[in-house]
Amino acid sequence: MTLNRDDQLSIPVTEEQLEVHREVVDTGRTLRLRKQVEEVPADVREPVTREVVDVQRVPVGRVIDGPPAVRHEGDVMVVPVVQERLVTRKELVLVEEIRITRRLEVAQAEAKVVLRRERVVVERFDPDTNQWLAEEARQSSNPNLQEQ
Repeated sequence: MTLNRDDQLSIPVTEEQLEVHREVVDTGRTLRLRKQVEEVPADVREPVTREVVDVQRVPVGRVIDGPPAVRHEGDVMVVPVVQERLVTRKELVLVEEIRITRRLEVAQAEAKVVLRRERVVVERFDPDTNQWLAEEARQSSNPNLQEQ
């Protein structure tokens, strides 16, 4: 190739360029959550209320015409008890009344109970080892949520 002064020579200059981009690929096995239930013993002290009745027998011994009905005198329920006595004639005698009074008693009861709490374990799948690996627990800003 012979070049004269007026001829021009073109030399192409090339350059390689690198284009980089990232793609998010869902493998479907990179993270899993498991929930574990722990049992924690706890002492409980609570008031326990029960109803107690006092029974008082009051002798009466009075002859009556018919059986009296159960009646209430304030907080007291009066239950008449009758019996038939054989005399020359039959008469209905009120032998006694049973007086029942309701009252509440409060006592402290103690018991050992088992409380359950849940803990979440975060695991990531490691494709190199083909195993699930637990992540370190992060400290929560809520002290009630921190592991004890």
